[in-house]
Amino acid sequence: MSTLANSNQKKRRLEGKDFITIGIYTVIYMVITTLVAILGFIPIFIPLMAVLCPLVGGIPYMLYVTKAKKFGMTAIMGFLIGLLNIFGGNGYLTMLTGLAGGLIADIILKKADYKSSKSAVLSCGAFSIWVFGNFAPIFLNRDSYLVMLTEGYGAEYATTLNTYMPMWIAPILLVACFVFGIVGGVIGKAICKKHFQRSLTEEVLHTK
Repeated sequence: MSTLANSNQKKRRLEGKDFITIGIYTVIYMVITTLVAILGFIPIFIPLMAVLCPLVGGIPYMLYVTKAKKFGMTAIMGFLIGLLNIFGGNGYLTMLTGLAGGLIADIILKKADYKSSKSAVLSCGAFSIWVFGNFAPIFLNRDSYLVMLTEGYGAEYATTLNTYMPMWIAPILLVACFVFGIVGGVIGKAICKKHFQRSLTEEVLHTK
């Protein structure tokens, strides 16, 4: 019994190969979402990031969860995405929303024992909350943020963005990140269907 318990504990522990998986898929996810985020140089596309990033991010995320079978892997990925966003010039809040969204996704996946594609889709919605961290400075410290935008992109850009991002839109953007994260998860699930079938088969064989 003790040997079996130690074996199960070892299986739940993150290993080197797990961190390699996290690293690879974090890079893939970041490359894909960054290509979309470039549209943010046009002010009207800024609020649309709550739609576009979760949608395109759903594909690499759903492929990732077929590999991520241990608690903490999704939270680490969310934290790293937030950290990379900071290096890209965004505020530190992306790190917090990335960690929070990833942790919630981890809980959802673990509760389903990593065997439910529906839970994987739901976790994609939770994970996509990280995107809201990019908007948060606009609502939490608006004046200084607009000054920073004026210095970096010009007064016209800052004024236009201020128009497109009123305070009342904050909860709508947060909900949009979650909802379109789910939509992205559904799309990702359809595209990665064979990977999900293979993953579930391996889980059954492993259990036996």
